Amino acid sequence: MARRYWNINLEEMLEAGVHFGHGTRKWNPRMTPYIYAKHKGIHITNLTRTARFLSEACDLVFDAASKGKQFLIVGTKNKAADSVARAAIRARCHYVNKKWLGGMLTNWSTTETRLHKLRDLRMEQKTGRLNRLPKRDAAMLKRQLSRLQTYLGGIQYMTELPDIVIIVEQQEEYTALRECITLGIPTVCLIDTNCDPDLADISIPANDDALASIRLILNKLVFAICEGRSSYIRNP
Repeated sequence: MARRYWNINLEEMLEAGVHFGHGTRKWNPRMTPYIYAKHKGIHITNLTRTARFLSEACDLVFDAASKGKQFLIVGTKNKAADSVARAAIRARCHYVNKKWLGGMLTNWSTTETRLHKLRDLRMEQKTGRLNRLPKRDAAMLKRQLSRLQTYLGGIQYMTELPDIVIIVEQQEEYTALRECITLGIPTVCLIDTNCDPDLADISIPANDDALASIRLILNKLVFAICEGRSSYIRNP
């Protein structure tokens, strides 16, 4: 895989607060190699290592996108949900930003059934068929459509398991990460100082509580994906 320059600089990460970890009492000892220091009861992440792993992740997703691979971005924390959706839409990726439904990947046949139902209900709503049903039946189907749209709207066009999954916060999305591990799907995971860096294929040590930090990491990955997609379009 050719090394590319992704314009990752320490000053930019400092301004975004990427270096702030959790309190020193709330940490995973396996994160020791990624911690630079302690300051006022908070662990400070080693940004040199963050930059290294972020660059490796960008190389990975660029290479995958240049081969037409498909991505799923997962991040369901309230503060990150909108950023996850915007980043995924920008890079034409699938996404889950409200709630991870257990078995979404490991029980793919059930997920496919739900997605078919979502698409059918959307079509019925678009054609006006729902409004021609009895009020009680229409109300029930509209509630079902709303729920499916909320939880599955970001993957409504996903027709098979993703090639790579990007996870914004390991602790919050542990179920999703375990499903990827079970299925052998490569993962890129944003991890804070309370996480296990050995679970994902590429772990990016960074603040997973600050919106600016999350946006910065996502923006770098999305840029690499978009660049890879452009390469794929130019050289099919």
